[in-house]
Amino acid sequence: MMGGGPTSVRGLVNDGTAKSASVRPGTARRIVAYARPHWKRILLYLLVASVSSSIIVANPLLLKAIIDRGIGNDDPTLVTWLALAVAALALLETALGLVGRWLSARIGEGVIYLLRTQVFTQVQRMPLAFFTRTQTGSLISRLNTDVVGAQKAITSVLQSVLSNVISALAVLSTMLVLSWQITLAALVAVPLFVLPARWIGRKLATVSREGMNLNAEMSSLMTERFNVGGAMLVKLYGRPEEESASFAHQAGRVREVGVTQAVYGGLLFSMIGLITALATAMVYGIGGNLVVSNAFDLGTLVALATLLTRLYGPLTSLSNVQVDVMTALVSFDRVFEILDLKPMIDEHPAAMRLPEGPRSVEFDQVSFRYPGSEESSLQSLELLPQPENTDDAQVLSGVTFTAPAGSLVALVGPSGAGKTTLTHLVTRLYDPTEGTVRIGGVDLREASMDSLREGVGVVTQDTQLFHDTIGANLRYARPEASDEDLAEAMRSAQLGTLLDLLPDGMNTMVGDRGYRLSGGEKQRLAIARLLLKAPSVVVLDEATAHLDSESEAAVQEALATALAGRTSLVIAHRLATVREADLILVLEDGRILERGTHEDLLEQGGLYTALYRTQFAPQARH
Repeated sequence: MMGGGPTSVRGLVNDGTAKSASVRPGTARRIVAYARPHWKRILLYLLVASVSSSIIVANPLLLKAIIDRGIGNDDPTLVTWLALAVAALALLETALGLVGRWLSARIGEGVIYLLRTQVFTQVQRMPLAFFTRTQTGSLISRLNTDVVGAQKAITSVLQSVLSNVISALAVLSTMLVLSWQITLAALVAVPLFVLPARWIGRKLATVSREGMNLNAEMSSLMTERFNVGGAMLVKLYGRPEEESASFAHQAGRVREVGVTQAVYGGLLFSMIGLITALATAMVYGIGGNLVVSNAFDLGTLVALATLLTRLYGPLTSLSNVQVDVMTALVSFDRVFEILDLKPMIDEHPAAMRLPEGPRSVEFDQVSFRYPGSEESSLQSLELLPQPENTDDAQVLSGVTFTAPAGSLVALVGPSGAGKTTLTHLVTRLYDPTEGTVRIGGVDLREASMDSLREGVGVVTQDTQLFHDTIGANLRYARPEASDEDLAEAMRSAQLGTLLDLLPDGMNTMVGDRGYRLSGGEKQRLAIARLLLKAPSVVVLDEATAHLDSESEAAVQEALATALAGRTSLVIAHRLATVREADLILVLEDGRILERGTHEDLLEQGGLYTALYRTQFAPQARH
């Protein structure tokens, strides 16, 4: 029989909706859209299921013929041929079952592929605020556990609904022809299948959603503790016993949900198995008496009893299909939650490329506040709902300045003044709440994302490297770059000596987040990546902070090459950068408090002078 047997129920703290098994309206309609591209395979599956259902009916009828016409008439030849026919049909049924499972798997995996690629692409379009709020483990869970659960919705419908409905109708029709009295008696037990399934189905859907969230939370815990930075923090500041106890608590909650699911699932199947056994006993009791009284033949009784098992098999799956479909609908709904998020940063329909050549950077009355959770994220992807920003959480207010093409603008100010936020607007990680940011005279909201990525390069204090080779990390900026291009960029970034010392050269693995390299080497590798990209606008966010003197000198030399001829915005923590700047912007509380050259600002005797005396002047004495 192609219909699915017992389907395992998946187990995965509540996100506010975990106690509810309801899904949003329109979810089922959207699922149909994902199945529509596979309509040819679905039709073929229906054909295979129909033929398989015919075999399900044929076998008991052949058994009836063997008993009544072969054994009853002492005809060994007929018994042999009919037995061979039963064996041949069994082989054909097995083959059709394999074909049906292959078709349903192809359809289901096709749905998985489409969902995964759509979710991954959608996540890539999310703003930076989305990632600062979202649990990584919860997000990965949507791409793995929930997408697989959504796929089960398709395969469950095919295996547990379509094929079993066809089988049940075929079996029921044949039973009615053989004996309508026994068939009606057998159907009395049908409500006993449906009622437990409906009650347990609702329970399992609720527990399943809770389980998904629990597994996502546990996944987040493991993701944070197993990366290099998290592992180091735990080793330096953590308490292993408490870490183990915390994980054991999370795993224990997953265990309890899994036990609950197993109990509900086992209860359902036990009740169905009991009802099937009682119904079979009833058929043999009633039918046996009819055979004894010569009301019908022994072969008819055997055929009816065999058909009954073939009837309750599909009914068992159909009674359980609500469990599978409700669980899968929850998975689809959780995936659609991400697909329905509106990206805050999106490309204009008539986007234009930034102009070629040197480009200026202009801020025109720019104000900004960070978006709240309802604007940028999903509460179900956060560990706990985070407090929303209010109107007074303004980060930048009325910022106006122009960095002419090829100039160097230094951003200084106390911590929290808005310097990093300002650089995020230049790279369009965020859009301003008010005002306009322009590069080369083009409003960034009207610029194409490709030309913006090509035209603006960034080196941050915390360099991000992928767990890959040096060459692969460099080619992330320019995939078509040759080995000679990579070597030249590394030498320009003062990494020539390192390149000569590495036994594997460009094929050297940098480790998770580049932890196999020193801080200065990582920074210079980021500068080499910037040089490969060759942008016209460069943003440096504390690129030399926290480096030792030797590393800083090497990085500064590399930066001199990187900044030559380019428009540069630099968050300055070093005296050399401040003195060389064409314009210094002094920020405090999100506003430009002072502006001018190094000498001009010192003469004013304001905030810059105070910062210079506490932050920059000590460097001048060394």
